[in-house]
Amino acid sequence: MPQPYDTAVPSVTDATFEEEVLRCELPVLVDFTADWCPPCRMIAPVLAELAGEEAGRLKIVQLDVDSNPVTQSAYGVLSMPTLMVFRAGEPVKSMVGARAKRRLQQELADVV
Repeated sequence: MPQPYDTAVPSVTDATFEEEVLRCELPVLVDFTADWCPPCRMIAPVLAELAGEEAGRLKIVQLDVDSNPVTQSAYGVLSMPTLMVFRAGEPVKSMVGARAKRRLQQELADVV
């Protein structure tokens, strides 16, 4: 199985998604990503930085859509990167495309 390009943000799979994301007590930002996706590579360092800064308030994980089609399909993810925030097992916000850290922080302010 190919590994996601950025190891600074932990990965989840179809098999671990329920435990790591849906059952997590913190809000979870899932980066639906693919290693062939240039915007995904652009946002990876932003997510890694944010993961360190928001530790304890927000969990950030990535899911490789090529290796995990069940989860991708279940949430209707068609474009990469799609950033989806889950709270209490439910998706509460979805954003498509790479963005600057400041913009991402503003967009997450109402869910973190």
